[in-house]
Amino acid sequence: MADAINPQSFSDSLVILGAAGLVIPGFARFRISPVIGFILVGLAVGPSGLGALVSQYPWLYHVTISNRAAIEPFAELGVILLLFSIGLELSFRRLWTMRTQVFGVGAAELIGGGTLIAAGLYILGQSPAGAFGLGLALALSSTAVVLPMVGTQSAVGRAAFSMLLFEDLALVPIIFMLGALAPSVAASPDGPWSELADTLLKSGITIAVMLVLGRLCLPHIFRQAARTKSPEVFLAASLLVVIVSSLATSIAGLSPIVGALLAGLLIAETDYHGEVEVMTAPFKGLALGVFLITVGMGLDVRVILANWPSLILAVAGVVLAKTIVTAALLYISGARKGVALEVGVLMASPSETTLIVLSAAAAAQLILPSTATFWQIVTAIGLTITPLLARLGHDIARRLEMALGEEAVEVSEDHAEAAAVVIGFGRVGRMVCDLLVLHKQRFIVVESDPDVVAEARRDGYPILFGDVSRTEMLDKLRLGHARALILTMDDPVLSVRVTKRVRGWVPDLPVIARARDTDHAAQLYKAGASDAVPETLESSLQLAETALVDLGVAMGPVIASIHQTREDLRMGIKEAAQLETAPKLRRLRPDEVP
Repeated sequence: MADAINPQSFSDSLVILGAAGLVIPGFARFRISPVIGFILVGLAVGPSGLGALVSQYPWLYHVTISNRAAIEPFAELGVILLLFSIGLELSFRRLWTMRTQVFGVGAAELIGGGTLIAAGLYILGQSPAGAFGLGLALALSSTAVVLPMVGTQSAVGRAAFSMLLFEDLALVPIIFMLGALAPSVAASPDGPWSELADTLLKSGITIAVMLVLGRLCLPHIFRQAARTKSPEVFLAASLLVVIVSSLATSIAGLSPIVGALLAGLLIAETDYHGEVEVMTAPFKGLALGVFLITVGMGLDVRVILANWPSLILAVAGVVLAKTIVTAALLYISGARKGVALEVGVLMASPSETTLIVLSAAAAAQLILPSTATFWQIVTAIGLTITPLLARLGHDIARRLEMALGEEAVEVSEDHAEAAAVVIGFGRVGRMVCDLLVLHKQRFIVVESDPDVVAEARRDGYPILFGDVSRTEMLDKLRLGHARALILTMDDPVLSVRVTKRVRGWVPDLPVIARARDTDHAAQLYKAGASDAVPETLESSLQLAETALVDLGVAMGPVIASIHQTREDLRMGIKEAAQLETAPKLRRLRPDEVP
C-alpha cells in the first residue's frame, strides 16, 4: 500500500491548495483579479522558478511543482467545468437568438484578426504557411479567463461570449487545416481532408444523439438524484453528465469543451439547473486555478529577460491588432462605441487554446520549435495581463461613453421586469401563487421537492428546483432585483435563517413570512421580516368571523373588526420583538448621576 502512494502527488496537491487558500483572499483584499495571482504562483513554484533549485535545496521539493504534465489533466478539467457552467447560464432559445453574432461576427473576428496578424508576420519574414498558422493561433481569445470576469448577461459579456463560442467550435477544423498544410502531406492528393469530413459527420451524429438523449433522460436522472435529498448524489450525477458528454465529443473528434457546453445547455432546460450550478461552482473555481498555475509554469524568467524587447513588441502587436479588428467589427454590427472598444481590449490577449494550435503548427513543421516556444511565452504573458487589459478597457469605454453622451443602463435579460420570489410550493405557497396570478403579478417559485416541482411545472407555474438552506442558492435568486420575498415553507428554523440572511444583504426588500404562531412571528420580526403572518392567529380570526356572521352580525362591521384586531395583534407582536432587540440601558450608580 505504501508503494502505491506517490509523494510527488501529495506535494503538488499541497502547493495547489495552499495557492488557492492564499491567492484568492489575498488578491481579493486588494481588489485584484486572482487570475494574476495564480499565474504568478505557477511562475514562482514551477520548473522555471523555485523548482529549478530543488537539486541544490532539496527541501524546496515540498513547496514546488517539478512535473507540469502531472497537473495538466486537472487544468483541462477546470476549463471543461467552466464551459459547463457557461452552458447552464444559457438556453437553446437564447443561443438561437445569438446565431448571427456567433457565426457572423464571431467568424469575421477570428478570420480578420488572424489575417491581420498573419500579414504582419509575413512582412517580418515568416513563411506564408507559418504566418497563417500563427495568425489563427494568436487570434484566439481565452474563454477561461475572459468570461469569469464579465459573465454572459451584460452587453460586453454577450458580445465576448458569441465570439469565444465560435472560436471554441473552430478549434478542431483549425488543427485539421494546419495538418493539411504540412509539407509531408501537402503533396498528397487526399491529405487529411477526407479525415476532416469523416470527423464532421461523426461529430454531427454525436451531437444529435446527445440532444435527443439529454432531452429524454436528464430530467429523470436529476429527479431521482433530488429525491435522495443527498447533495453528494446530486453532485455525482452532475459530474457524470459533464464527463460523459465531454468524452462523447472527444471520441467524435471534437474538443471536450464542446461536450461540456452542450451538457450545460441541456441541463439548463431542466428544472434543476440552479442547484447544479451551485453544487459545481467550488470545483470549477479550484480547477480553473490549477489551469492558471500551469500557464504560469510555462513562463521562463531567464528567457523573458534575455528577449524582453522582442516579447514586449510581440505582445503589443498582437493586442493592438486584435483590439482594432474586434472593436471595428462590433461597431459595424451595431454595438455602442464604448461596448465595442471594451470588448476589443478585453479579448486582445491570446488564449490557452493558442498553445494547442502552436503545438499543432510545430508538429506540422509549419514553424520552427524555437518560434513556437517564443509565441508560447507571448501567450502566457498575454494571459497574465488580461485582467489589466479588462480594467483598462472598462475605464476607457466609460470615459468614451460619457464624452459622447452614449451611456446606457443595462438591464439583465432575466430581470427586465422585477418579480416576487416565493419560496415553498406546498398548500400555502400554491394558494399565494394562485392569487398572484389572479392579480397579474409576476413571480418565480423555488421548491426543494422534485415531485412538487415536476407537478407545478406541468400546471404552468414558473418554478425552480433549489435548496434555499444553502447560501449559494439564495445568491442565485438575485433578490436585489426582486419586488418582494414571500416565505411559505413549513420550517420555522429555516424561515428565520433565510430572513436574517436576506435582510443583511438586501435591507430594503419586503420580506413576508409564514409563521406557525405568535412566538415564531416574533422571531421573524427580530430577524428582519417586514410582515409575519401566524397561522394560529389567522385561523382564530377566520373562526371568529364565521361565528359572528352566523350569529346575524352584519358582514361590514365584522370584516372591519377582524381587520382591526389583526392589525392590533401584528403591531403588538412587532413592537414586542423590537423591544427585545433594543439595547438594554444600564442603571446608573448614585455616584454616576450628574
